[in-house]
Amino acid sequence: MSSALVTGGSSGIGLAFAHALAARGDDLVLVARDESRLEAAAQQLRARHGVAVETLSADLADQDGIRTVEALVDAHEIGTLVNNAGFAAHTDLLDADWSGQAEALNAMALAVLVLSGAAARQMIGRGTGEIINVASVNALIDADVYSATKRWVISYTEALAGRLAGTGVHATAVLPGWVRTNYHAAAGMRRPHLPGWAWVEPDQVAAEALGAVARGRTQTTPKAVWKAAAWMLRHGPAGLARLVADRVRSGHDRQGAR
Repeated sequence: MSSALVTGGSSGIGLAFAHALAARGDDLVLVARDESRLEAAAQQLRARHGVAVETLSADLADQDGIRTVEALVDAHEIGTLVNNAGFAAHTDLLDADWSGQAEALNAMALAVLVLSGAAARQMIGRGTGEIINVASVNALIDADVYSATKRWVISYTEALAGRLAGTGVHATAVLPGWVRTNYHAAAGMRRPHLPGWAWVEPDQVAAEALGAVARGRTQTTPKAVWKAAAWMLRHGPAGLARLVADRVRSGHDRQGAR
């Protein structure tokens, strides 16, 4: 029996995916950096859903961590892969210390490439499988390394979906807007003051992404308000995305994001 593997699976969007996958009966493999939070999530999932949950503490910002998880994929029969691991990467593009930028590229681009490839190779052999890559509406504004990396995730997922056409394996990129998670707190940033209707719940992100990949769609944006925002950023005036990007950058500067 195949399992579902979720990176960044101990909290937020990743944990919401884990619950959604466990609710449909999938056994789970969860990957995240914090071992204690991983085990707490695993215990919660076992108790609530009665599924088997394996955990692996690994840092995907480090290439050795990526190789460790790649070996884990190779050792399991993975039916669903969710590449969700990531973090805020809003440092100045001209910063002389580029180590943080490199870690972001490892965790949110290289890991997606390596793990998707490892999972897809075995999925093709079975003629079925799902790969979900978590991008962001931020990918459409070109503000910083985070948005540029998430844009790469979208482009890569489209390319992967094309490569997988006719194999029975599907790949989907999900582009959430502002989601109620600990994303901002973990980065030492203040949560934006947005009206309640603008926020997306992690459960909705997981549900819409799983529905989209089941239907063979290559992209999905949860919640109508963010679908409309994504459409405007893609098809509206050319200056709109630049204006939003400028405001995002200035907001990061005011908050002292690292």
